[in-house]
Amino acid sequence: MKAVRIHAFGGPEVLQLEDVARPVPAPDEILIQVQASGVNPVDWVVREGGNDALRAFLTLPLTLGWDAAGTVAEVGSDVTAFQKGDVVYGVPNFTGNGSYAEYCAAKASQFARKPGSLSFVEAAAVPLAGLTAWAALFEQGQLRAGQRVLIQGASGGVGSFAVQFAKAKGAYVIGVASASNLGYLRELGADEVIDYRSQPLADAVRDVDVVLEASPVRDNAERLKAVSLLKEGGIFVSVNLDYPFNEEVLAALAQKHATGALSANQPRQDWLTEIAQLIDAGQVKVLVSKVFSLAQVAEAHRESATWHVRGKLVLDVANAIEPA
Repeated sequence: MKAVRIHAFGGPEVLQLEDVARPVPAPDEILIQVQASGVNPVDWVVREGGNDALRAFLTLPLTLGWDAAGTVAEVGSDVTAFQKGDVVYGVPNFTGNGSYAEYCAAKASQFARKPGSLSFVEAAAVPLAGLTAWAALFEQGQLRAGQRVLIQGASGGVGSFAVQFAKAKGAYVIGVASASNLGYLRELGADEVIDYRSQPLADAVRDVDVVLEASPVRDNAERLKAVSLLKEGGIFVSVNLDYPFNEEVLAALAQKHATGALSANQPRQDWLTEIAQLIDAGQVKVLVSKVFSLAQVAEAHRESATWHVRGKLVLDVANAIEPA
């Protein structure tokens, strides 16, 4: 089968499209015939050698990609939730056989049935970013209906799902992005939108229950400004696992009796199923900003690394543009 692998860490030039053996699923795994794979910042962070949160898990060579949509080709002996031919989406094992490939084997618990209203390409844009947003909002942030949430980086892959999930669950959503993306955030359902370049947050908002840092900016001074917007007992959640809170931020949180949390992705079947239900009910939209072939993977990485992508980038592994 064809797969994009790396044998050394470095720039986009280390990405190699090559022939490799088809993986064999373990007893608790399924083998997915991959139709499409999402492209995420973690992909090129791993390609470059990882960060402090990832480096210990990386061994070469490896197949990149942790967002997949496709068809079940085989099931492991212990798997009962799926059968051959099921159409699924989910997160491949990290860091095992990735989804930049015609086939990948992954734990069955990390996949669910694909939203019926989405094409494979659209579905591949959902799992990693969607699960990251879900964990941050509802497990770490404990967001509930009627609460106010401020989402930084609201137009990106994680942020755009977070806006919609929060609205679907009855929260009041304040989205922060650049001026060119404010209209997009309104379309997603944000109740208020803030241009981070021209509107100081402290002048625009206060007394929020949850702040979600889905922005790639790693700056504890900016975090201090966001903490100041929290209610007493509020929660500040960041998806930037490689950038811990410093002592000043921790002190500011303590002064407000607030909680600070670094939120990791959790590849959970039950969450994927609930996300699919929201999508099929029309409460969550999926924006694919650009589609690439496997052979164009280096170009996709360069685009992702600009941090100026609205929505998601996707690799069309099997020409799966039309709805399945």
